[in-house]
Amino acid sequence: MDSELTCVIDAPQSNSPSVGLGGGDSATGDKVCLVRATGRPIVAPFARALALLASFTSKDLWCSGRELAARTGLPPSTAIRISDTLVQLGYLHYSPVTRGYRLAAPVVALGYGAIANSNAQRVARAQMGQLAEQQRVHVHLSSRDRLETVILESCSSSKTASSHLKLDVGTRLGLASSPLGWALLAALPEVERYYLLEHLERRAPRDWQLLRRRTGEGLSQVQRLGFCYSLGGWRAGLAMIALPVVVDGYAPHVLSCVGSAAQMPRARVELELGPRLVAMADKIRYESALA
Repeated sequence: MDSELTCVIDAPQSNSPSVGLGGGDSATGDKVCLVRATGRPIVAPFARALALLASFTSKDLWCSGRELAARTGLPPSTAIRISDTLVQLGYLHYSPVTRGYRLAAPVVALGYGAIANSNAQRVARAQMGQLAEQQRVHVHLSSRDRLETVILESCSSSKTASSHLKLDVGTRLGLASSPLGWALLAALPEVERYYLLEHLERRAPRDWQLLRRRTGEGLSQVQRLGFCYSLGGWRAGLAMIALPVVVDGYAPHVLSCVGSAAQMPRARVELELGPRLVAMADKIRYESALA
């Protein structure tokens, strides 16, 4: 995963001016936290602290101040000063041995508070478990966090041997790099989608031609089939199907399943698994509205 952090908060308008909060150039979006200029005052130190917390991933054990600075685009001295403040507040742990930082329990409490009362997520969880057991696949529910998708729920079959295919809760994938992102982009208004695509291009200019082509193909699949998929193209040996789930009152979510490419040939994806996911998404929307 790209270790650089580009933060786009509340940014639906492609012509909205942005404010750079990091140590880079806001015109290029390189290692800069970009925040939409809404006319309201922005507390820059607070935004920087949130960007630093968001730069941690589920694979991190300890991160040095310099690594956090590289991810956020902040000067090393600023990144370390903010990290030390977050340690004092209890949101980070610091190890004198490794001279690194890691997330602490209060961050988990913040995340739980965001999802605990989500009817859509509660309804989806039960449906996901059933599909995972029946089809022997890994099933995930995701949402957008700036220029990435983040896994919110993950269910696996007890009969699935390929545990290495599972995407754990908290895993992040770029919006343009997998069917998760393509499905989510398909759920957004056109203006917001193009705004995000502009920032994605600035993040990966060298790979953009390939990423843009794959994203366009994914959007076309969603329009034609109701879902998009990749058979080994997203990651060698892996197949993924994804589709958007839009529930009134909630940000767009993405429902997906992952398995080995050998286990999920094109015919099974288009005739069986894809339609099953579409039916599940319809049920989630219906039951969430009743809850």
